[in-house]
Amino acid sequence: MKVVIAGAGFGGLRLARKLNNKAGFEVVLVDKFNYHQFQPLFYQVATAGLDASNISFPLRKVFQKSKNVKIRLAELKEVLPAEKKIVTDIETISYDVLVLATGADTNFFGNSQLAHHAFPMKSTVEALQIRHRLLKLFEDAHSIADPLELQRLMNIVVVGGGPTGVEVSGALAEMKKYVLPKDYPELDFSRMNIYLLEGAGKTLAAMSEKSSAQSQKYLEKLGVKVMTNTLVKDYDGKEVHLKDNTSIPAATVIWAAGIKGNIPAGLDESLIAKGNRIKTDRYCRVQGFDNIYALGDLAYMETPKYPAGHPQVAPAAIQQADMLAGNLKLLEQKSNPDRMYQFEYTDKGSMATVGRNLAVVDMPKPKLHFGGFVAWLIWMGLHLMLILGVKNRFFVFFNWLYNYITYDQNLRLIFREFNREERRQP
Repeated sequence: MKVVIAGAGFGGLRLARKLNNKAGFEVVLVDKFNYHQFQPLFYQVATAGLDASNISFPLRKVFQKSKNVKIRLAELKEVLPAEKKIVTDIETISYDVLVLATGADTNFFGNSQLAHHAFPMKSTVEALQIRHRLLKLFEDAHSIADPLELQRLMNIVVVGGGPTGVEVSGALAEMKKYVLPKDYPELDFSRMNIYLLEGAGKTLAAMSEKSSAQSQKYLEKLGVKVMTNTLVKDYDGKEVHLKDNTSIPAATVIWAAGIKGNIPAGLDESLIAKGNRIKTDRYCRVQGFDNIYALGDLAYMETPKYPAGHPQVAPAAIQQADMLAGNLKLLEQKSNPDRMYQFEYTDKGSMATVGRNLAVVDMPKPKLHFGGFVAWLIWMGLHLMLILGVKNRFFVFFNWLYNYITYDQNLRLIFREFNREERRQP
């Protein structure tokens, strides 16, 4: 059975590893990057807490000892269901079974100006772009005499009060408090404002009331200006225009307000659900097909427990991949279809960190809530376990320990881009 997996995120990589060296399977893993990205820690790369290599793991290293998994560095362009092929930017690949695990991208809700000026954070590259932008801003601030322009430069707006928005806001606030005044003693950081804008009435709306209230309390304790029930209308690169016709001058906007599925061309529009997700049955099969599946953020599956689809989080993608791996093994063995597993998501809890010794954790069974230092330790321990590679875990732990002891980060590097024609001057 030739299984083509498009996307090496949490779901796609998990499925490939489950089928690794299994008799009867030929696996082709297609991704536009040659590494797996640990998305929960993008915000730490963006705020100079971790190096990009610490949260990225080469795909070919994962499958160095594999006899049946091939890696293709390519971008999926189109699915040809009638021909059982996919079209990429470098070649056409045939399949017996196709698994779409291309994940989700930033949703700017059709606003092209926002998409042009705001910074998303859905990849390691985008996280590095944010880091470069933030550090360059403070270097440029020394040469600005106009107080209004300087204030615009020192205002940072984060849009979206989910885990990503809360975590990056907290990390920026800690940079402002502990790091930036030492690096730039000429600047008055009491003038630096970090705004967190959330359209709902609370931060971390998907978590418990306790977590929402605590997260906002922690953010405000760190000096973040939390603005709930606040919707962004537009951003022109200089002013954030809000729905209530007020505005915030800001040179930098980090957009964490929504995601949409990365759906390739070739699938019927009737299969697309809210959030640009693909409708599937309880086996993760795309509706109307018996050999095309969708996993993770891309999959829209209605169940009695989740009538509006499952949360777009890593555990859901991993659990779907485990189920699908079991079903594909049964199919390859030509087992009775009645033995096939239906998907049922097991929610093991949710968490978010705000800063040093500050985090929130919700556990459904038993129903427990943790906040503060204990929750922070739980958050760190779980994320360390989930990172691929012993070396990566060591470096992440070492960086966290170093930052905790010294109240500092050592990754504040600005790499300038050179044109091909430029030469080094002596």
